[in-house]
This record gives sequence, C-alpha cells and structure tokens, in this order.
Amino acid sequence: MPALITVTQLSKTFQMGRQKVHALDRVDLAVAPQTFSTVMGPSGSGKSTLLYLLGGLDRPTSGQIVVEGQSLEAMDENALAEYRRRKVGFVFQSFNLIASLSALENVAYPMRFAGVPRRRRLAVARDLLQRVGLGDRLLHKPTELSGGQQQRVAIARALVNDPALILADEPTGNLDTASGQAIMQLLAELHHHGRTVLVVTHELRMTAYATNTLYMLDGRIVSHAEYEAATAVANPEPVSTSRSA
Repeated sequence: MPALITVTQLSKTFQMGRQKVHALDRVDLAVAPQTFSTVMGPSGSGKSTLLYLLGGLDRPTSGQIVVEGQSLEAMDENALAEYRRRKVGFVFQSFNLIASLSALENVAYPMRFAGVPRRRRLAVARDLLQRVGLGDRLLHKPTELSGGQQQRVAIARALVNDPALILADEPTGNLDTASGQAIMQLLAELHHHGRTVLVVTHELRMTAYATNTLYMLDGRIVSHAEYEAATAVANPEPVSTSRSA
C-alpha cells in the first residue's frame, strides 16, 4: 500500500538572534494510510515542528513533503489553505476554542469558509458533538466546560470537513489522567473508523493505542534504543540516601 505521507530530507531552521536553531535535521518518514502513529520526544526535539509542517501550517527550510501524491512545497498559500481545509483536522493542546461561541458554534464555525449553509453547519456540528459524547453540552461556552470536554469539542471541530488525516499536538497535555485517557480512546476510535492519526505526545500511555511509534531527539528520528539511552541519561534514577542498620 503506498504511503499517505512521504517526507524526504526535511529540515527546518529558525533564526534566533545571531544563532540558527535546527528544529528538524534531514528527516525521512513514511506514514501509511489508516494508521495511528505517535511521535515521542522531549521538549525541543522537533516533534511539534514536524506536525506543523505536515499540516501545511509552516514551510520547511529544505526537503519535501508529499501527501497523497501532492507536494506541499509546490503549493501556493491558497492551495495550502485548501489542503488544510479538505484533508487535515488539527487538535491542539490549548484547544483553541473561541470563548464567545458555544460548543455548537465552535464546531460549526470552520464550515463557514467552505460555504456550507447555516442550517447544515449546525446539523453537522450537533451530530459530531453527540458522537464525542457532548450532546447535552451544545450551548455551553468553553468556560462552562471542563478541560476534557473542551478537547472533545476541539476534536469534533477537527472532523467537520471529514478529513482523512488527524494531526494532534499534545492533545492530553492540559488534561487530568481520566480525561486524557478518554481523549486517547476517542482518537483510537477515529483511527478504527478509517482515519490516519498522528499524535505528538509526551504521554507514554498513548503508545498503547498506536500502530507505530516514532522517537525524536534534536530534530532527528532515532531508534527506540537510542531514544531510551538518551532519555535514561537525561532522567537518572534518584540515588538512595538510606543506610542499612
């Protein structure tokens, strides 16, 4: 089966004052369709940068991203916007909900840009919120919802244009354990219903739901063994100070 996403020698460099920061360093990657991939890595490893490039929210310094045979580098800004609207659903750690709108209105909002009539927008949004277990919270604003409920609204919003690809950036990062578990299960259900899901996370439990786990260090994809060795050094076991009698 051909890859849904193919990444070749992808690099991203940021200029910070007089210093260049290499967020991604010649990354090669292939993501098969209808898979659930997790990307693990410490802060600053480049995993969120990778996600934003795959979603067309930023452009690489060099390298190539091909999604379903289309090169993102060859797209102008209008084409990238269309790509994001039609093919990608984003889920962010901070939810990114509009505070003045209800859950129903937040989910319906992106469909305005696709020219969907208001009645149809609200019907689709209502159905999606019911599917994520918020049928009784349609008219609640974000401040009236728990963190887990807000993330469910964000996931429903990510699904409004029926995207094949779901990109989630630390979706459980601001949630308690129980809410985080529920969001993991919801993303797993989306995968089982045919979506390709790619999640950037610090949450080791998320890998239990994944069909594939990638590990990143210093802008590169590394082996599990290399990742384990590096993170073990970075997080040494505490030294016991107790003495036997």
